Amino acid sequence: MNRLALDVQPGEYAVARLDRATPVPAALLDPAEPGLVSVTRTPGELSVVCPIARVPEAAKADTGWRLLTVRGPLAFTLTGIIAALSSELASAGVALFTLSTFDTDHILVKSADLPRAIAALRDAGHDVDGD
Repeated sequence: MNRLALDVQPGEYAVARLDRATPVPAALLDPAEPGLVSVTRTPGELSVVCPIARVPEAAKADTGWRLLTVRGPLAFTLTGIIAALSSELASAGVALFTLSTFDTDHILVKSADLPRAIAALRDAGHDVDGD
């Protein structure tokens, strides 16, 4: 895998779950609010990744995540990015949650694991900026 550049984003994030029939809370999609927000509806749930301050009230949430973003945009023809990063983090004993957008890939790791995640990624030859 080629060397990747990743940025540690500020603040803590949550991975949350709402009932599948719940309308997407409009406040989540307010472009004036900072931070990444991802909303995914499946037949069984409405999943949300967002800054902890924006977790919907009715959501079951797992908090204390930090966000690392691969600097993009990345071409759709690139392969193995998440596989390489997740393998390197797994070898360091770091659990993760991933998501992808049109432009790039994102990895969330627990706050307590962030220093170990950064060290593992740097040891693997990646450039990690922040924290």
